[in-house]
Amino acid sequence: MSLTIDHATIKKFDIVGPRYTSYPTAPQWSADFNEKNYIAKLKSFAKTDKSLSLYIHIPFCQSMCTYCGCNVIIRPQKDKYGDEYVDYLCREIDLLTQHIGMDRVIKQFHWGGGTPTYLNTDQITTLFDKVKQSFTIADDAEIAIEIDPRTIDFPKVDLLKKLGFNRISMGVQDFDQEVQKEINRMQSFELVKEFYDYCRKLDFDSVNFDLIYGLPEQTQESFHATVERVVALKPDRIALYSFAYVPWLKKHQKKIDVDHLPSVDDKLDIFIQSREKLLAEGYAAIAMDHFALKEDEMARAFQANKLYRNFMGYTVKPADEFIGIGLTSIGFLENSFIQNTKFINDYYKAIDEGRLPVERGLQLSEDDIIRQWVISSLMCHFEVDKNAFFERFAVPFNEYFEDERKHLENCVKNNLIEENNDIIKVCDLGKLFVRNICMGFDIYLRNKKTEQRYSKTI
Repeated sequence: MSLTIDHATIKKFDIVGPRYTSYPTAPQWSADFNEKNYIAKLKSFAKTDKSLSLYIHIPFCQSMCTYCGCNVIIRPQKDKYGDEYVDYLCREIDLLTQHIGMDRVIKQFHWGGGTPTYLNTDQITTLFDKVKQSFTIADDAEIAIEIDPRTIDFPKVDLLKKLGFNRISMGVQDFDQEVQKEINRMQSFELVKEFYDYCRKLDFDSVNFDLIYGLPEQTQESFHATVERVVALKPDRIALYSFAYVPWLKKHQKKIDVDHLPSVDDKLDIFIQSREKLLAEGYAAIAMDHFALKEDEMARAFQANKLYRNFMGYTVKPADEFIGIGLTSIGFLENSFIQNTKFINDYYKAIDEGRLPVERGLQLSEDDIIRQWVISSLMCHFEVDKNAFFERFAVPFNEYFEDERKHLENCVKNNLIEENNDIIKVCDLGKLFVRNICMGFDIYLRNKKTEQRYSKTI
């Protein structure tokens, strides 16, 4: 795809809006949903034979990357911090299994952060063994971990393979040294290549890279050089994320000089140039911001409309329900979102008192479930099948979304979508602005200001 987009189009669609890793989005969740509500959901789940996706959050990092939008705690890499945290994670697992029983089947298992490889080999082994003792990890489960090339060594990679991790996600962001200085993340191409080659030698099923466009000091030329180096290595999947500049939410982003950020026009040009390069090098564009080699199972799943999305990103191994463990982790269980506390002392205190460390959540209404389905269809498949909608919800799509008719007509007029009686299809231009399309179905955005909640859609 080759797109030429004028500045007026960019200005029209460059508005603040959610990323839709969830719907309803996190600002709608409330402390009214508490541990009592979560326990009720766990007990309801226990009566079923549903499978699980399990996420474990490791919050620690040795230094703060100024672009970071994750929930992290800066600590020197000392064993005492990991030992304490792993102990509390194991105790949280015990609290969970009191309500759901042992041996629930896990189809997708993901360690994120922070920096999961902050943990030493003993801590990683202890935590993994605890999960194996408490759950049943399916033989074909996707077992993934995010690694930081700066905090890992070959013996630790050997251990990950031995334990059963089969997918490695490597934080790269950008190889340009000037950009790395600006974001406080110095890591050479040689270092990344060293660990990438070693992961290939150990024959992990998939090795993936994360890149970010829109970072300070980034230019079309500099990021093109980064993408050139990435495609030469040929990772199986590439996540190409837009930098979310939200200093009102992430105070450390104030260290970034806004004058050093690429303009909106340049940022979009960086994305389009990178997208075209990846497509030319044999990658398929997967939904909004992911790319996969055409033979990769994610590319095949996308073509077959069997791609799914949760807080771990796009997945081909969807489970029925989703449980998060650890500080700030998020779950989705029995049509409810659940998020753990953000503060580590509160997390430890709750578990010491025998409580699940729930901070907030939301029980979805029927309308939430319907809109969630539509937004997920747009984000994962770039289309909405109106007949499938009717089969699922027993109401005609056009009738239910009568109030959204003007939004859809505007999307058609602006070449974001094509629509007929059976289907809504996102056009090539709309794929760049799919968040804008989704926003029209977001009931919570109406009559509410979003300026201080979300990043720009570009």
